[in-house]
Amino acid sequence: MEKWSYQPAQDHGLAPVERARSVRREAGLISTITHAAWWTGVRSYLTLWHRLRIVGRENLPVEPPFVLVANHASHLDALVLAAPMSTRLRDVVFPIAAADVFFENGPVSLFASMMLNALPMHRANRGRHALADLRSRLVEEPCAYILFPEGARSRTGEMLKVKAGIGMMVAGLDVPVVPCWLDGCFEAMRPGCVVPRPRVITVHVGKAERFVDQPNTREGWDAVAERLEGRIKALRPVRG
Repeated sequence: MEKWSYQPAQDHGLAPVERARSVRREAGLISTITHAAWWTGVRSYLTLWHRLRIVGRENLPVEPPFVLVANHASHLDALVLAAPMSTRLRDVVFPIAAADVFFENGPVSLFASMMLNALPMHRANRGRHALADLRSRLVEEPCAYILFPEGARSRTGEMLKVKAGIGMMVAGLDVPVVPCWLDGCFEAMRPGCVVPRPRVITVHVGKAERFVDQPNTREGWDAVAERLEGRIKALRPVRG
């Protein structure tokens, strides 16, 4: 029988705002209850207001670790992509959010962490170090991420070029990366829109990709980014 040992939470002792901004944040009783209540409301809203549909639900992993990646054109995107996740995964699925947008202001940081369960991604000077921390956590716990690999929202609805950061996170790891296409999010809440419009939103979920054979080098990162960009775009529905 394995000997039991006490391991304190990795964010133990941090002040509330510091804890919200930590990439090692762990769920407690209050946050678990908050997540359950929040996502119940979000699912109801998306179902009633946007008639949310999931195509390819069978391709969603049921156990971590995994990474969901998709096109990014709306502030609704993270909500839509997280909505299909099962209740028991709520505490271990983390949307990756821009630190300079969601984690600079104290109240916004607390909302992003307590409601969305988001983790910060620093896009400037600390970007590579932040990705290394996220990569480590992905396999050590394990956990799951929701990530928009373009690195910014599209202002036109057309997908931007996927950046090499996703490769830095998953190259050489035996972790499934699931490509998705979010259809209708741009029409429902394009950049500059304050109140979402009642547009139909559909999530197209593709088969998982694995990049265990890709080297964790610049060449491997670029190869991962290029492959995932093609897989995401291939899920976009063709309209006549």
